[in-house]
Amino acid sequence: MSDNFAHDPRERIAHSRRRFVHGLAIGGITLASGLWKPSAFAANAGASMPVLNGTRLDLNIGASRVNFTGRTRPAITVNNSLPAPVLRWREGDTVDVRVRNTLPDAHTSIHWHGLVLPANMDGTPGMSFNGIAPGESYRYSFQLRQSGTYWYHGHSMPQEQSGLYGPLIVDPIEPPPYRFDREHIVLLSDWTDLDPMALVRRMKKVPGYDNYYKRTLGDFIRDARRDGLSATLSDRGMWGRMRMTPSDISDINAHTYTYLINGVTPADNWTGQFRSGEKVLLRFINGSAMTYFDIRIPGLKMTVVAADGQYIHPVTIDEFRLAVAETLDVIVEPAGQDAFTIFAQDMGRTGYARATLAARPGLAAPIPALDPRPLLDMSGMGHDMSGHDMGGGGDDMHTGHGMADMPMGHGRNTMPMHPPSENGNPLVDMQSSASEPRLDDPGIGLRDNGRRVLTYAAMHSLFPDPDGREPGRDIELHLTGHMEKFAWSFDGIPFAGAEPLRLRYGERVRMVLVNDTMMSHPIHLHGLWSDLEDADGGFQLRKHTIDMPPGTRRTYRVRADALGRWAYHCHLLYHMGMGMMREVRVEESA
Repeated sequence: MSDNFAHDPRERIAHSRRRFVHGLAIGGITLASGLWKPSAFAANAGASMPVLNGTRLDLNIGASRVNFTGRTRPAITVNNSLPAPVLRWREGDTVDVRVRNTLPDAHTSIHWHGLVLPANMDGTPGMSFNGIAPGESYRYSFQLRQSGTYWYHGHSMPQEQSGLYGPLIVDPIEPPPYRFDREHIVLLSDWTDLDPMALVRRMKKVPGYDNYYKRTLGDFIRDARRDGLSATLSDRGMWGRMRMTPSDISDINAHTYTYLINGVTPADNWTGQFRSGEKVLLRFINGSAMTYFDIRIPGLKMTVVAADGQYIHPVTIDEFRLAVAETLDVIVEPAGQDAFTIFAQDMGRTGYARATLAARPGLAAPIPALDPRPLLDMSGMGHDMSGHDMGGGGDDMHTGHGMADMPMGHGRNTMPMHPPSENGNPLVDMQSSASEPRLDDPGIGLRDNGRRVLTYAAMHSLFPDPDGREPGRDIELHLTGHMEKFAWSFDGIPFAGAEPLRLRYGERVRMVLVNDTMMSHPIHLHGLWSDLEDADGGFQLRKHTIDMPPGTRRTYRVRADALGRWAYHCHLLYHMGMGMMREVRVEESA
């Protein structure tokens, strides 16, 4: 395997980027002897994950063997635990964590997702530090300047996929603006028996491997009768030129993955207890590598009180979509029955994770059927491509303007200007006419389903804009890709060939993201908050991860208040590894 996922001959790889990408491509882990079984949790499905709450901790990253599917497979564990232990700290504390690498032949790292801390504590190999070599340790030391629900995970591919992830809870100094009697962490993840690097190679060779639902001749005949032959041929032609089908909802799904809650399979049914009438706080964390989950608890309303660790005005819903790396805190009040199913189906409706809230151990509630499989459509996602070239080289879709540094006032609801780097680019197979953020859209598969579904538009931070200044400039980036080559990038330029984005310390900038692809991408900026704007450009919601559904154009404000080199990437693990990443440098002068 090359020391880089991408294979663009134009790549110019600097030394630090080589070090980072080398971290992405590590494989072939030699396992420690012995067998660790997740059945330790399954035997007592109400058992909690291990909890560590001291301010001085030792975390040992090592190799273990696990069995989720009937096959014993290699995994990466922390203190012999998968998921990694819950870390429970208090706002204002200074923590000192020594992370020791006991893997025999692989560097490792830990990134504290969503925490604001110095760059050398961020845990991104090749940017903030060199990674932790086998047999060595690294001391993380930082003050906790926030509270809420977060998580931590490896930033050395493929270790996050192999089990290196865990919850991180920071209790507030001041009481929260809501009351609860009991709480449970609900950590979602996706497990594969495949070696993650073998999965990467499969995606490069056959990116549609898990798409079992491609349209057939019978579908063509039915559509032609309904829509007419000409319209059906035109529709099939557009999809063909993009090398996609309407059932391309996710790259990898339950045909490969087993979905877990707190490290427990659906069959083993993790259980959290309650007493009737209690207010129960559920801390949802999407710690998966590649899976969006749509989550509901039949029979219970959920009141959302925090997003990405930050308080919001409470909003009551039936269901929500949780993008990879997002967290969401909800309060439920179980009553009227002894058991409720926490049901988390994947976005493509190929499988689910499941747990139970129960009045006592051993109870279970009915498991809902999967919703009907959704299908993508062009116009509903800003990809109405009639009259446009789909090959990434259409002159009518290019303006020649650079996107990296645009003057303040660039319109938030205008047709996108595609950067010249997309023009004729073999790594770009589609472009979007996206002009709106569509914050009120619950997303494909959730529209008009008879349930009240959470949207970004429904969430508002409980505090005003923490900065208050208007951004001094806009930085526009397009999320780009090529489905058939399984290549991903910003502006058609993979990470290894891209120049850093440079911010001046203290400045306020507006990030403008345009999703030119027909897949969702959760975009995470390390070290800095992302303050999502509403459709009119006003402050709405503080987050650490911004979900970008297909064909959307969303904007958010960033205050460059942390010096250093920061990763900025899609949090779909293999999209990041294939190039959808940039470096952001916050400098005294840029």
